[in-house]
Amino acid sequence: MDGNRRWAAERNLPYQEGHIKCYEKMGLSSQWFFSRGVKALSFFAFSAESWDRPAEEVNCLMKILRQAIEKEAEQAVEKEYRLIFSGRVGELPGDLPQAVQVAADKTKDGKAGTINICLNYGGRAELVDAIKKMIKNNVLEDQVHEGIIKKYLYNGELPDPDIVVRTSGVEKVSGFLLWEGANSEILFLKKNWPEFEPADADYILNEFNRRRN
Repeated sequence: MDGNRRWAAERNLPYQEGHIKCYEKMGLSSQWFFSRGVKALSFFAFSAESWDRPAEEVNCLMKILRQAIEKEAEQAVEKEYRLIFSGRVGELPGDLPQAVQVAADKTKDGKAGTINICLNYGGRAELVDAIKKMIKNNVLEDQVHEGIIKKYLYNGELPDPDIVVRTSGVEKVSGFLLWEGANSEILFLKKNWPEFEPADADYILNEFNRRRN
């Protein structure tokens, strides 16, 4: 969900407004995709590499995230969505880890769609953590295969993504779902994430179908 600060700057708004708009649009876009038949969505909400941003901005992001998770959980319960989280969630500041757990618990029975929110997430970090868990569980060399590695990812039960989309015109994946997205279609949209609208959801799905047919 890239281009939030750029969107705010283009409108002479403080960068905080871009981040607020970002998480509002995350909730809306979930509805757009699920109503079109998509079963699972993953959102890169906060990268493990974003801690090097100015402290003021990071603190702002954490506050907005805290509010967004609560709001998203309320909407998910109402619409019967399931919220899951990927990343080093336990390292998040304050009571964010507890808020994440509460949101996951409240929505665990949702059947209408799965929303995977990637927080303090990095694709390399995910693989490192998976290997550490395998070692801790005494997985032997001859037991190592792609299936067992997937099992040890943050949410290995999720299907691999059919398509990975990045907004803002930046053409790199920045470590997002490195293992899971190895065979995914890649699509870069030039518009900033806060400008995302239902027509963009249609475009993404149509483009995916065009490539696979």
